[in-house]
Amino acid sequence: MTLSIVIVNYNVKYFLEQCLRSVNEAAQGIDTEVWVVDNNSVDGSVEMVRDKFPQVHLIANSDNTGFAKANNQAIRECKGDYILLLNPDTLVQNDTFSTCLDFFREHPDCGALSVKMVNGEGVFLKESKRGFPSPATSFYKISGLIHIFPHNRKISAYYMGYLDDNNVNEVDVLPGAFLMARREAIDKAGMLDETYFMYGEDIDFSWRIHLAGYKNYYLPTTRILHYKGESTKKGSMNYVYTFYNAMSIFTKKYFSGSGAKLYALLIQCAIWLRASLDFAKRIVKHLVVPFLDFVASFAGFLVIQHIWASYWAENINYYPSFYKWTILPLYILIMLLTSWLAGGYDKPVRTGRIVQGMAIGALLLLAFYSLLDENLRFSRAIILLGSLWSILAVLSIRGLLSLFNVKGYQLHPDSRRDYMIIGSDAERQRVATLFDTLGIEPKSVQGSDTVPLQHNSMPKVDEVILCSRDIPVSTILDTLQEYRGSGIVFRIAPHTMDVIIGSNYTSSTEELYTPDFGNINNATNRRIKRVFDILSASLLILLSPLLFWFQKRKRRYFTDCFAVLFGRKSWVGYSNMTAHPDDTPLPSIRRGVFSTRDRMPRVKNPDKKRLDSSYATDYHIGTDITILFINLFKI
Repeated sequence: MTLSIVIVNYNVKYFLEQCLRSVNEAAQGIDTEVWVVDNNSVDGSVEMVRDKFPQVHLIANSDNTGFAKANNQAIRECKGDYILLLNPDTLVQNDTFSTCLDFFREHPDCGALSVKMVNGEGVFLKESKRGFPSPATSFYKISGLIHIFPHNRKISAYYMGYLDDNNVNEVDVLPGAFLMARREAIDKAGMLDETYFMYGEDIDFSWRIHLAGYKNYYLPTTRILHYKGESTKKGSMNYVYTFYNAMSIFTKKYFSGSGAKLYALLIQCAIWLRASLDFAKRIVKHLVVPFLDFVASFAGFLVIQHIWASYWAENINYYPSFYKWTILPLYILIMLLTSWLAGGYDKPVRTGRIVQGMAIGALLLLAFYSLLDENLRFSRAIILLGSLWSILAVLSIRGLLSLFNVKGYQLHPDSRRDYMIIGSDAERQRVATLFDTLGIEPKSVQGSDTVPLQHNSMPKVDEVILCSRDIPVSTILDTLQEYRGSGIVFRIAPHTMDVIIGSNYTSSTEELYTPDFGNINNATNRRIKRVFDILSASLLILLSPLLFWFQKRKRRYFTDCFAVLFGRKSWVGYSNMTAHPDDTPLPSIRRGVFSTRDRMPRVKNPDKKRLDSSYATDYHIGTDITILFINLFKI
């Protein structure tokens, strides 16, 4: 056996399938075996591999064991003279494996190598080659100096920025996304260190190959497309902790003395610094617009109450300070809260949701006003006029944000886009038909047999769909690099799949076109569903002295109520929890106390698949209310 390929997968079924097809094409004429280790995916990945790639050796774990341990599971079984660790979110060129194997044969000192990696925007990924993370090197990266001096030999050592990206070079560290090694080098250096859960294991592994007497090489004569690349959510707290914790493990393992203590301190400082910056960024990002809404609304309320006190009550001090500084802010907070619940702060902006949400808040204020004691009824007119002002103020703020083209706040975004489909006639027709299935409404669609590799020959379009059946990966990569920074979005239509994959996948639904089950996945609907769960569970707990005695399953009453209240369950979930692998997966929701079939308890054999699909595509909170009411005594 010449080559063994190991792919660790976790919930990226569509990308895994496309990766495996590119692997099969690149492995033609090479004695190859492929191993897929699945870390307990719930998106149908395991079933897909079994059904469509029966020749692949599959290890299906019952839990997420981490990257290092999962790779080791397959490495122990591999029979190849060379072993490749490959990410599932990659595409390899047809010549990638043969080029790498030829290099190994020509360079007996090479223990492991990697290739040039390019992301979906055609940008070279710096992690294709890295240096040893010494304390100084890590400091330059953590401090940000590496971005100021990207080619300085000393400061840019982490990414070896001083080396030409297009030249073969010896490097210290290879990326886990594509790392090919000799079997004998692995036998001497040892397998991946399972102390690392994710991140850092490739650094450790590369360094041990170096310590075993071999060299690591960066080979840019062939390329791969790495979908996630730099678009991984590196601002998240989970990434910050996992990455820097891996660096801490590496420090304790390879450094000693005062240097290790200094490095460990540096790592801890980096964790807290990144965490603080991330927290501040999130606060600013999520609260700056609501803060502007509050200030503008409050200013209007103050002016209105001042005018009303002066001309209606003829007493500028008619309203007490408590009213101005407590009651008025409370009015505004209630309206902004109802606007948020209605989706007024979701992106892209929908003015109708803002008006609807704030209007509901104003009506609630007027309704509660009539229930208050006379001493607390200050002025219904101020509520009405202030609410109208607040709605106008909030809409004006959105207008200014739209005027300055702030992302997500364009008031008239054009959802219909101009497309170009590149491929054979049959594939272009297939993709055009697929648009209807995926809910895509193009403004215009153009077609071409070949990719225009020069800017001046590309028609003016918003998105380009590349049909992978007719366009090799090398041409796809050439295209991405040629149109880098052009503003055109490139996507790939795999020839055996009813999806269109974004070329710069970022875990966003905008980057992965699948059949549209987006209604329940909408942020507003998810929020409304969760608010309903909390309010109804709280009410059922408060009414338990009355309702408990009528329950048919008394032992489950409080267990289910508290499970819903704390988010472990929802009142309503899917009926068909074990969907067929060929079915497009529905949006993930919490397991339900009741299911969609409980809306029709008298029907013996309802179509669960259809019920779930309808619930996902046409979700309305009334469905949850109806199902809970019908089954009120079956909790």
